[in-house]
Amino acid sequence: MLYWTDRGDPPRGNSVHCSPLDPPEGRRTAEILLTRLMEGMGLALDPDDGRMHVTDLTGNVYAADLNGENRREILVLQGNLTGIARAVLPPTRTRRQDN
Repeated sequence: MLYWTDRGDPPRGNSVHCSPLDPPEGRRTAEILLTRLMEGMGLALDPDDGRMHVTDLTGNVYAADLNGENRREILVLQGNLTGIARAVLPPTRTRRQDN
């Protein structure tokens, strides 16, 4: 799947879309997953957990399932946000202290 944000005018703008890269019968159909963004910009996918995170220019950070369901605001009005990244970090180790 290919995912992207669109900053244009509604109804297709200010939204997150997806489309299969290799659709059956070669037919590409974009699906709108999230709407009512305020100039959607950043997009980070977490396929392991089946979630996406999205930022917009008004400083909001949203989380939603990859199909657009269960949308929720993570942060609100944080200033102009133009991107977001997903980072997979190794587990932290606790250091054993010898006495």
